Amino acid sequence: MDFSALMVDKDEDGKTSCAIRSLTLDELPQGDVTVKVDYSTINYKDGLCLGPGGGLVRNYPHIPGIDFAGTVVDSSSPDFLENDQVVLTGWRVGETWWGGYSQFARVKSDWLVKLPSSLDTYHAMAVGTAGLTSMLAINALEKQGLNKHEGPVLVTGASGGVGSIAVLLLSEMGYQVAAVTGRKESEDYLRDLGATEIIPRDELNESTKRPLEKETWNGCVDAVGGTMLARILGQMKYGGSIAAVGLAGGSNLPATVIPFLLRGVNLLGIDSVMQPIEARVNAWNRIEQNLNRSKLNKVTSTKSLSDLSDLGKEILKGQVRGRIVIDVNN
Repeated sequence: MDFSALMVDKDEDGKTSCAIRSLTLDELPQGDVTVKVDYSTINYKDGLCLGPGGGLVRNYPHIPGIDFAGTVVDSSSPDFLENDQVVLTGWRVGETWWGGYSQFARVKSDWLVKLPSSLDTYHAMAVGTAGLTSMLAINALEKQGLNKHEGPVLVTGASGGVGSIAVLLLSEMGYQVAAVTGRKESEDYLRDLGATEIIPRDELNESTKRPLEKETWNGCVDAVGGTMLARILGQMKYGGSIAAVGLAGGSNLPATVIPFLLRGVNLLGIDSVMQPIEARVNAWNRIEQNLNRSKLNKVTSTKSLSDLSDLGKEILKGQVRGRIVIDVNN
């Protein structure tokens, strides 16, 4: 059986290029489950893999796509049967293993999660890796004591994929949400998702010599890192926690230990790539329970494999807002 996939290749001079190619099932990597892919998404890592690789791609030719959702067509695993609907995120699929920009994928069964019964493959990818990361962050904050009655939760990088879904989920779960954005045109978009307060990025993007400021935030989902994260540490309420999920503002943290020592602030690292299966299943179940599909549909657009070359460049420039689902069969 022939099918289409977007492949990235590298020439002798080290220059990469991507094109849609025809493959057969025999060309897929080894694995115990074969999935007919319905949808994938575009993420920052995908932008890197569609271009020069960013150190993520080890071997060429390569199929990017760090997540996908579809239907099992063949399985030698007792955990998955034909026609099971599944979702995959992480495990370095799309980086070191052929990923979701393909009409078929073959992977290890340990990497798959069965979709909750009321969540279809389209909405699973409208949520995608970004939404899973958001829910993992919320779960970590709640485990640390986050309470919806003790003040606003801050979301940085709120117009991006992780931030958008974090705002939506937190709002649906009853939290008061303050959204940070540098895009004036995104304010209505974020309010539609459930944000009750918009914080201009410039208000938090500069460092201060004061290690502690007014106690403002009950919790925080931070997708920015860098100077902004350092600033927010000093604005957390006593015992508050920040879930760090990204580094759009840089990997350095120009902070002091004072917020940790005098206010008992917690900084929680969130990894979605190698997250244990139990935590993934729990997160997807909570997403199903708290997902407002009408809101999600408003912030989601659909593109095809042929659009990915341009989308990869746009997401690396920070020009992608909300969620973009890739229909691999269109």
